[in-house]
Amino acid sequence: MTNGIGERRSEVALAVGAIGVVYGDLGTSPLYSIRDAFEGSSHRLQVDRLNVLGSVSIIVWTLLLIVAFKYVILILRADNDGEGGIMALMALVSGRELTGTARPRRIGWLVLLGLFGTALLFGDGMITPAISVISAVEGLAVVRPGLDFVVVPLSVLILVMLFAIQRFGSNRVGHVFGPVMITWFIVLAGLGVASISRSPEIFRTINPVYGVRYFSRNGVKAFLSMGSLFLVVTGGEALYADLGHFGRRPITRGWFVVVMPALLITYLGIGALLLRDPSAIRSPFFLLAPQELRLPLVILATAATVIASQALISGVFSLTSQAIQLGFAPRTRIVYTSSTAKGQIYVPSINWALMIACVGLVIAFGSSARLAAAFGLSVTGTMLITTILFAVYARRTLLWNPIVVAIVAGIILLIETAFFAANAFKVLDGGWFPLAIGVIVVTLFTTWKAGRRLVERRIALRRAPLNEYAAQLGGGRVKRVDGTAVFLHSQSMVTPPSLLALVRTTGTLHTVAFVVSVAIDSSARVHPSRRVESHAFGSGIHQVTMHYGFMDETRVADDLETHLQIHPSSTDYILGREFVTPTDRPGMARWRELLYALMVRNASDVAASFHLPSDRVVEIGLRVEI
Repeated sequence: MTNGIGERRSEVALAVGAIGVVYGDLGTSPLYSIRDAFEGSSHRLQVDRLNVLGSVSIIVWTLLLIVAFKYVILILRADNDGEGGIMALMALVSGRELTGTARPRRIGWLVLLGLFGTALLFGDGMITPAISVISAVEGLAVVRPGLDFVVVPLSVLILVMLFAIQRFGSNRVGHVFGPVMITWFIVLAGLGVASISRSPEIFRTINPVYGVRYFSRNGVKAFLSMGSLFLVVTGGEALYADLGHFGRRPITRGWFVVVMPALLITYLGIGALLLRDPSAIRSPFFLLAPQELRLPLVILATAATVIASQALISGVFSLTSQAIQLGFAPRTRIVYTSSTAKGQIYVPSINWALMIACVGLVIAFGSSARLAAAFGLSVTGTMLITTILFAVYARRTLLWNPIVVAIVAGIILLIETAFFAANAFKVLDGGWFPLAIGVIVVTLFTTWKAGRRLVERRIALRRAPLNEYAAQLGGGRVKRVDGTAVFLHSQSMVTPPSLLALVRTTGTLHTVAFVVSVAIDSSARVHPSRRVESHAFGSGIHQVTMHYGFMDETRVADDLETHLQIHPSSTDYILGREFVTPTDRPGMARWRELLYALMVRNASDVAASFHLPSDRVVEIGLRVEI
């Protein structure tokens, strides 16, 4: 009984945390979405009865189809051992290629598609904090005209503070943010109900016919306005990326119990206000509140938008970790911020890079209206790719009937393609930014992956099979010294260059030597019982393969001690450090070789990544021409 109560309390706490972290972006979209739909630079629309009813109808059905149906009901089921996000989904549908057991030509396009979707999400992680914070601070100009000059500097200050607290972890941040966001959604619902009660006609928007009439009347302008109307579902992509932080059930309950009802009521309330007062389009959200409540609402909105940024920031941390483990990015320092939830992490280098990008965007664009043009393209692109990957997953893994897959995916893709096409017209107004970030990140991902394969190929030319080398040692030609050595090498059953260099230089080798290879599986986590495979070759030589999931913490020294009783205090950990030299040899373009060499130089210390005791690590340099 006590355990049951404890579990329920834990689920409630996770649901509160999920509302605080996951739904902030979706929850703050009312600040700017409807205003931009009518006042976009390329599609100014008249604020009249038909346009209001039509636009709100589109919003209602977009929330229901894209967020409720696609993400909460369908996509959250595609968890990779509890982890979500487009990178985890890519691993699910193309795991054989990622583990090197399938022909790249068959499913290579899925990997590239997943990488580009991931790259767009990185761009989204830069734009979301910027637009969320600046849109709330702009409310000051509504409350106190003439305060426009403080919007940008105050937004920058808030962003710096937001990124400064990330080191405490999403769990603690969620416990603080959760109650604030619940308050926010209650206020949203209250303002919406008060407005709806004065103009109940707004309930007509439940009928999708009004959306059809909206398009029939406005034609091209209605199509262009879809780029702004789509902003109501921004944050849905982060909902899936944050699956590993809170779990499916808390995220689902938070949506259906709190978030979805509040958002639907709010958008209906804004529509009701515009039916009564078309001039309120200049700031429809803040004008929902009575004059005396607008300043408190600005303060609450600012807090909510700070929180809104958290979903994407946490999601980008998870995606970075997954990219590293799957071999698409160099190792960097990752801090695990929870002793119970492995998915809760903090990546310092990414955190500060995001902060610099967000501050730069606020200063460069200067307003939420201009940032909105850059916002939609990254989100629609990510959502499109997620739908395609899920369709493949549903057919291959869930074994759905192909007709069902075609119908479900076809309807969703039709809607999202229309939104993407509408946002494509914003490329020159700022949409170029997420596309540029996407191209840069994909280039970095593919260059690192190709560079690693090229280095391994060059090293393989000098390799000696480990079993043959162990047999040679039996002849007594090498002096053995007391002690245990662990040689880290990426390829199993191959003699590490660092071992060969040590013997060649010193003529000695430890009595017991373990050649350890770390293998990252396409699943998110590997059970500890399957962590270690060990094989003895004789002459004191052992091959050890350690299996980790792409969200597991690679504590190599601790796991060796646990499974093979290799005690860190009496073991030498010998690493080969590669010094990459670009050449004109076939392999990669010269500029990519230079880029890869730069990435190698700036990669995190392998010893730190594998949690090896620093005072027991020995590095042997190896120059590799690529």
